[in-house]
Amino acid sequence: MATRKRLIDEGTALGALAALAQAQRLRAFRALVTAGAEGMTPGLLATRLGIGASALSFHLKELTHAGLISGEARGRNLIYRANFDHMNALLAYLTEHCCQGVACEPAASRANCATC
Repeated sequence: MATRKRLIDEGTALGALAALAQAQRLRAFRALVTAGAEGMTPGLLATRLGIGASALSFHLKELTHAGLISGEARGRNLIYRANFDHMNALLAYLTEHCCQGVACEPAASRANCATC
């Protein structure tokens, strides 16, 4: 049986989970996931979340540091996007040994796993 290389390690997973363990950051991340590849400006994100720009700036910095989002300058605006590769690597890390080590697909695993 071949050993799969982990995309992230325990420390990276802990950093990402710690960043998400705060309500405003979790809401911001979920909003950016929903926005998809188009992303969002901080102004639009602050309006949607109902939080101030300075508080949002702090939260975006934490999510960026954890690798969960990235910011890109577009003209005079910053566009923030969810880092889907990192999100998927975190999900893979968390589910690496689910269902007794069998590859896990959420819908299929519920049908095949008596403990789900």
